[in-house]
Amino acid sequence: MAIKKGPTKGSGGKHRSKLRGKGPTPKAEDRTYHKAYKAKKASERRNASDPRLAARRRVARYASDSDDLVFGRNSVLEALRVGVPSTQLYIASRLEHDDRTREIVRLAGLAGLNLLEADHFEMDRIARSSNHQGVVLKVQPYDYSSLQNLVEHAEKKSRAMEGASEKSRIKAKPLFIALDNVTDPQNLGAVIRSAAAFGASGVIIPERRSASVTAAAWKVSAGAAAHMPVARVVNMTRALEGLKERGYYTVGLDGGGDAVVGETGFERDPLVVVLGSEGEGLSRLVRQTCDVIAGIPISSTVESLNASVAAGISLYAVAKARNE
Repeated sequence: MAIKKGPTKGSGGKHRSKLRGKGPTPKAEDRTYHKAYKAKKASERRNASDPRLAARRRVARYASDSDDLVFGRNSVLEALRVGVPSTQLYIASRLEHDDRTREIVRLAGLAGLNLLEADHFEMDRIARSSNHQGVVLKVQPYDYSSLQNLVEHAEKKSRAMEGASEKSRIKAKPLFIALDNVTDPQNLGAVIRSAAAFGASGVIIPERRSASVTAAAWKVSAGAAAHMPVARVVNMTRALEGLKERGYYTVGLDGGGDAVVGETGFERDPLVVVLGSEGEGLSRLVRQTCDVIAGIPISSTVESLNASVAAGISLYAVAKARNE
């Protein structure tokens, strides 16, 4: 029996698949036969060979926006001399060396840092500036302590001196300095240095609206940040209230205080000296939390003292009272 050729029954028959649409028309730059496609590929090849873009790709592997960087020959040399914890040193290729750069390379080698050479475009991208003078130092993030660890360590040290003389027991009493709204890292570094000089147990700073222990603070501390622990707290007022529950007294520093620093009567007890910023002073809640507000007698010709200077004087006054 002969089979009649022709379309099968149904709409469209066996050629129905040919009636389906092929979707939207591709863009001209996506059609391999179009001149726009060839122009796009040529542009991609030009961009790939651009040294500035190549530098950006290489820098992205080694640096990020969160890195703490020190750049400039004098700054990098000072940071290496005081032992700022670092990971990498970037040196510009074909750099004209002088005594400073040779000393930088020597100290970086002694510290076991990774030495990486980069061209001019890469150095600008790493430093995010063109004023790097051919050297950029990548600094490690500071390792903060928790307030609990800070207090436990100080109290353990104090208990260990219970069998000693009365003078030694008093000198071993925990002593902290808390900074409220101090935003200058150089002031923070100077406070850390003073705290180490006068035997404080640690420094307390808030997480927000406060300076951090950056390379700038580390340099001003002259290396004291290596052995003076710093704790960051979420809320300074609550942190002070928690310390008061453990038997600590809090003395706030302010020019209009009712007492004189070193003569508050709390110097021989576990103590927290609270320092405000130079311009705003102590915040309202922190001020209300303090047991007493004390001031430093100064000449009427000067309105106020620098925050780090006030901290040094206050810590000296407390140390003197404990020695007496």
